[in-house]
Amino acid sequence: MTGQHMGGPLPGRNERVGTPARGRDPAMTWSPGEFDLAVVIPAWNERENLELLLPALRETLDGLSLRWEIIVADGGSRDGTAEAVVRRGARVIQQRERGYGAALMEGIQASRAAYVVTMDADLSHRPVFIEDLWKHREEAEVLVASRYVPGGESRTHWFRRVCSRILNVVYTRLLSLPLHDISSGFRLYRRDILDGLRLRARDFDILEEILIKIYSQGFQVRELPFRYLSRGSGRTHVRFFKFGWAYLRTLVRMWQLRNSVASADYDHRAFDSVIPLQRYWQRARRRIVLSFLAASAGQATVLDIGCGSGRIIQDLPEAIGMDILLPKLRFLRNRHSRLVQGDIFALPFPDAAFDAVICSEVIEHIPDRPSAFTELTRILRPGGTLILGTPDYGRWLWWVLEYLYGKILPGAYAHEHIEHYTRATLTQRLRAHGYAIQEIRYVGFCEMIFRATKPTTRREEPLPRRVSARPLGGDHRS
Repeated sequence: MTGQHMGGPLPGRNERVGTPARGRDPAMTWSPGEFDLAVVIPAWNERENLELLLPALRETLDGLSLRWEIIVADGGSRDGTAEAVVRRGARVIQQRERGYGAALMEGIQASRAAYVVTMDADLSHRPVFIEDLWKHREEAEVLVASRYVPGGESRTHWFRRVCSRILNVVYTRLLSLPLHDISSGFRLYRRDILDGLRLRARDFDILEEILIKIYSQGFQVRELPFRYLSRGSGRTHVRFFKFGWAYLRTLVRMWQLRNSVASADYDHRAFDSVIPLQRYWQRARRRIVLSFLAASAGQATVLDIGCGSGRIIQDLPEAIGMDILLPKLRFLRNRHSRLVQGDIFALPFPDAAFDAVICSEVIEHIPDRPSAFTELTRILRPGGTLILGTPDYGRWLWWVLEYLYGKILPGAYAHEHIEHYTRATLTQRLRAHGYAIQEIRYVGFCEMIFRATKPTTRREEPLPRRVSARPLGGDHRS
């Protein structure tokens, strides 16, 4: 089923550093597809409900003046579902793999639109609500019709409501998600963010996996209040005990993801971690770095290299945050306006551009090349301050903590430390570049943070190669 386009082109998605639109990913440049909007409906023996749903859905989509298509992913129905869909002018595909999750993803993969709405076939999702989803499409990459935000409601049997509530509370609390209804299947997605998702769930737990993986990549998710109705005719296809095991397996996998550095907000959440040692470490590091900045008078321009999604850059609204990982910057875009994706070996800034440079917990993750220190020196003005932090591998306590950290949180940063500095070797490296070391302080007696001053006279030539700034808004590596 398709409609005629009566509106203008879809808005572009290019953004510049310092002006990120709320909820949009400024790194993406999206070209409109064959359609503006696709509606994907998984169905299994839902003929009677679809005969009522499809005309109402068509009327709603026609009212939006869009190019649209409706795709029904049929799971081998025997009640004439496929024939009813064809009679109503919609497009039907026969799913190849079993399960709700397979039907959902095969329908999405078959779509040819810039945006995709997913909804149920059983009349529990009112088509008219698509108008609200479409109206708010620029505010986030994913919009969820939520039963559990103020104004939302679920009009189903009490047992289903209780089970749904428990499921959502367990998932959102254990996984530190600022969401309320991650099991709602009524959603609007920006189509391009679904490409490349590696999904393992095949039943209804795919809804949780999709949303958690999207959120963990730094994309924005917003919930809109929605009133969920009881199904029309037929029986529910949810089997609570059968799917309960699937939900548990998915919860374990998502917990591992959320507590790994693969989650864009990992650094941000660590500041308020339930693990006392992790919480202390983040807060002590922030306190030392900010005190070093305060001790260096006149630091008007500040760069935080490898800012991640941490709190230090969020406490410095005038500073520029730089990271090589785009998901971290996506997460920060609504919390900080000056973000750049870049590489420490070829910093995208002119000579002597900054009064102070923060480089905390970065150099242990990269190969020990002279160009990294040369680049740090190049962009710092003469007399400027370098704040450099890294574990002190000359202290046995760090080796013990790293071992324990790797056992407790195997997905964290410990396994990524490829270079091991000591106080002596880092002091030697900084002095070789002419720095005067002003102060050294420790977090937990084994993470060292240096405050050093660049000499006022140049001792070395800058790198001959210059690279242009690479703000959020171009073609980047994710």
